[in-house]
Amino acid sequence: MKPVKVGLLGLGTVGTGVVRIVEGHQHDLMSQSGSPIEIVKILVQDKNKARNISVSPDMLTENPWDVIENPEIDVIVEVMGGIELTKQLMLGALERGKHIVTANKDLMALHGPEILAKAAEKGCDVFYEASVAGGIPIIRTLIEGFSSDRITKIMGIVNGTTNYILTKMSQEGAAYADVLKEAQELGYAEADPTSDVEGFDAARKMTILGTLGFHANVALADVEVKGISGVTKEDIAYGKRLGYEVKLLGIAERQDEHISISVQPTMVKTSHPLASVNGVFNAVYVYGEAVGETMFYGPGAGEMPTATSVVADLVAVVRNLNLGVNGRRGFIPYKEKKLKTDEQIASKNFILLHVADKAGVLAQITQVFAEHGVSLESVLQHPNATNPLAEIIIVTHDANKAAMNKVLKQFEAMDVVHAIKSVYRVEG
Repeated sequence: MKPVKVGLLGLGTVGTGVVRIVEGHQHDLMSQSGSPIEIVKILVQDKNKARNISVSPDMLTENPWDVIENPEIDVIVEVMGGIELTKQLMLGALERGKHIVTANKDLMALHGPEILAKAAEKGCDVFYEASVAGGIPIIRTLIEGFSSDRITKIMGIVNGTTNYILTKMSQEGAAYADVLKEAQELGYAEADPTSDVEGFDAARKMTILGTLGFHANVALADVEVKGISGVTKEDIAYGKRLGYEVKLLGIAERQDEHISISVQPTMVKTSHPLASVNGVFNAVYVYGEAVGETMFYGPGAGEMPTATSVVADLVAVVRNLNLGVNGRRGFIPYKEKKLKTDEQIASKNFILLHVADKAGVLAQITQVFAEHGVSLESVLQHPNATNPLAEIIIVTHDANKAAMNKVLKQFEAMDVVHAIKSVYRVEG
């Protein structure tokens, strides 16, 4: 049986996992796809580097075009990362009729529509399951499993680094800076953690999920982003006192064909399944009009979980090759993108204020909410022995973002409000 030949771009953590699975599970992969799968060329940065996997030196190259232009190669598996060069390589591969499997969330978030359009033009497959949530098959689920349903909300923990940090802060009462340093020492966080902790990594993933879930071309610029660097152990302690855990959530919502997408630290009710997702694990919660609520949970990164998703896509490409149906499953958004206004975006809110500790202040605070039509679920005032100011914690009922912005702006102008210490969305 003629093998399907694969070019692999990248032999780092995920690339190594791909080689292990392809070589170690050959019989299973052939049974599922209908053909042997053979990796024939691998792009690396340094051919002479010592590796923890044995590959023939003849398979290695430092020139990416050796892989892209190789006429024997049927499928390109891209796990090298990067954006602009990688985009040119992917477009070059599609021009030559090669199918693509990628784990590159940055590429697909920024240039997915262009790459998918080229794939449709050339009748090629482009699969990217591993670009979101590692080993969780969420992309295939959104495209195929929910094809008969209308998704109204996607809410998820899609960044393991930030979830690890927030979990440690919650369980140990540790400060953000201390846990970040520990995460870097353990390899959970990069030396420059900005992409993770400021929410940019999660925003790219939510761009992909929003596009798939709502069938519209969501752009990265459409995602409102706030990271976790401002989360304090005091915020987490207050949240726990009220029955909440703080999680960095990506939230994509649709109502009356208008959508909103955000990434932000969120107070999640402890009774909600996402509140118990800890450590480096990911979870995506999907609401469908027909199916109701579903949750997908698993490892969000790592060599073998991510490689498993990559190879599953590779099997799908090979199966399509044998059936002669490549390019038929291409996802092309078909709905006009309509973004919600601030008046249409609504949620519960948690607000922590430091105010003057004197009679009548609480009445002034609640009056501001009333003036802007924001109703309150709970109001708690806590004395603080180390703080001469009073601490007021307020949880609102659902309020639109425009009204909340007016409330906060008015607080900033009030002499009795010394600081708006924290504002969080509330879910669950």
